Amino acid sequence: MSFDEDARAASTAVHAGGRYAAVAPIAGVRIPLGARQVALGDGELRAWQRRNRDATVPHSIEQLRLAGNLDNLARIADPGDGTSRFRGRYPFLDTDVFKTLEGLAYLLAEDEAVGAAPGDVRDFYEEAVGVIEAAQREDGYLNSYFQAPEIEKEPWEDLAWGHELYNLGHLIQAAIAAKRRLGDDRLLIVARAFADLAVERFGPDGDPQVCGHPEVEMALVELFRETGVPSYLELATAFVDRRGHGTVELRVFPAEYFQDSAPLRDLDSVTGHAVRMAYLAAGATDVALERGDQELLASLQRLWDDMVETKLYLTGGLGSRHSDEAIGDRYELPSERSYSETCAAIAVMQWGWRLYLATGSAAVLDTVETVLYNAYAAGLSADGMAFFYDNPLQRRPDHLQRSGAEADGELLRRSWFGCPCCPPNIVRWTAELQDHLATSTPAGVEVAHLTAASITTERLSVTVDTAYPWDGAVIVTVDTAADDEVELAIRIPAWVVGGSIRMGGSAAPLEPVDGWIRVRRWWRAGDTVELDLPMPVRAHGAHPSVDALRGSIAFVRGPIVSCAEQQDTTADLDLLRFSGADAGRAVVEHRRILDREGIDAVTLLVPATVDAPAPAVLYPVLSGAPDAESAAASLADIETTASLTQTTATLIPYALWGNREPGAMRVWFRAR
Repeated sequence: MSFDEDARAASTAVHAGGRYAAVAPIAGVRIPLGARQVALGDGELRAWQRRNRDATVPHSIEQLRLAGNLDNLARIADPGDGTSRFRGRYPFLDTDVFKTLEGLAYLLAEDEAVGAAPGDVRDFYEEAVGVIEAAQREDGYLNSYFQAPEIEKEPWEDLAWGHELYNLGHLIQAAIAAKRRLGDDRLLIVARAFADLAVERFGPDGDPQVCGHPEVEMALVELFRETGVPSYLELATAFVDRRGHGTVELRVFPAEYFQDSAPLRDLDSVTGHAVRMAYLAAGATDVALERGDQELLASLQRLWDDMVETKLYLTGGLGSRHSDEAIGDRYELPSERSYSETCAAIAVMQWGWRLYLATGSAAVLDTVETVLYNAYAAGLSADGMAFFYDNPLQRRPDHLQRSGAEADGELLRRSWFGCPCCPPNIVRWTAELQDHLATSTPAGVEVAHLTAASITTERLSVTVDTAYPWDGAVIVTVDTAADDEVELAIRIPAWVVGGSIRMGGSAAPLEPVDGWIRVRRWWRAGDTVELDLPMPVRAHGAHPSVDALRGSIAFVRGPIVSCAEQQDTTADLDLLRFSGADAGRAVVEHRRILDREGIDAVTLLVPATVDAPAPAVLYPVLSGAPDAESAAASLADIETTASLTQTTATLIPYALWGNREPGAMRVWFRAR
């Protein structure tokens, strides 16, 4: 099949406006600037991308081959002697190939731009695209599990757990990345054939059901944006509106798990499986933006606000339940049982970015930033070749459960998983970070995230120099500017108190409005805007309804959440006690944390007291028994008297924990 002329014309018109980013709305006033317009400079995010290219991508390609993900597609393309079998436990393992290809499209485009030899990356890309093309059925269907001759289930037989539409979603996103970054439409032809089959089967006159795992919604909207074909947006809208009407066949988990207990517009709070919920909300936000559906957008903003206020961990992690990878109740945020799946962190950022595009909310971006530098960053090891599936905020000394609930293997990070959804998700998200940095607007340019970068638009091009998130000094230099008034808007994180802005040699107090500073003027090349964002160490408590954190304290500097690992402190982490005033006495140091990887980071040296060990009785009697008085006095001594020793605790960025030998870790400590 090929593009129809109307779709090609629509796609050309969209791209003429500079819409090359991973998310490229047609409606709305904000146009995300993609990799052709934003280049990360020498900063933290660029370091992540180098690690992704040099370590995570080669490692992931090797693991995909070893696990058989690509073989599953290859044997459908070429059955051979028919003796091989589907490899793996799950029917959605094709998505790990698709997510990896999405990331590779960005890497290969950069290789082509600088004239580097792509090597194994290009080889894997070409091989994978070839087997995907060859494996697709004539009617457009593609899923190596259900196409396998030994699998008794038929396609579309098990929408709750078959994940065929989830597969389609990731295929579409890989295809669009290949088209926009490489000009390669081979995957897009495959994806459109599959999408057309989905439209025929589940469109307005088809089967009124939904996939058990949302994801295809945002992909279909992006396919509409890329091709201009309205049926893709219509199907995405139908999937959003059908959710919550009891169409998902229930086995094992209740309707809430699938976000199928109430229509999304009426949902009281984010609920159920965390990744499913955030993917659904992201796709629904796309739908609301393109259709101008203010009612739906208001519902999504309400759900976001409720999530941030009652269900997100301090790190930005989402999901407190291991049993069903679920979000949990309001204020159900136990540190050691934090699930906070890495994929959920990516899903929350995808939702947040789309919500910002629709609303311009700086507060939403504040949360996205927290997720980026903490819940997301913790999911990958310092060397780029081992992963956390779940991301707790506490690890007890005797903890034995493996990440991802694997039965054996390493106690901390793992090189791969039986359900390897997180590693390829990291590959693609890291590769496209620059696509979620800045937007152009009718007024000018909005810098949504602070990091070293060059940003190029027709009306205004700037270079951002900063060591953020480790340092609050930011210098924005104008490279080129139109002969006109143009607005430069920069988000100021909500945690910033005080600070200054300097232009033309004069400084003034920093006074953001709704989280932004907006400077509208005639710019000249060489003009600068200098920001000084103070980064004191902050002590955080928790809402009193978070029972698991009552009487606890945590430390944050800038957007970076800190934690303590037992290796850095001689005192038992469980006995450390801090006060809010200790934040003001903290010493900020740049020091080597991991010699093997050569990792330096900002650490906090915080004065602490060390409690005496508590009585060995698990539940001491405090009243109503002869020995209650002495037991109560013993506990009171520990709570109120001066501790036996003083110490200085070394706190490291939460994102870097788990790179050494297994041991205790804490984000939250006893408060005094």
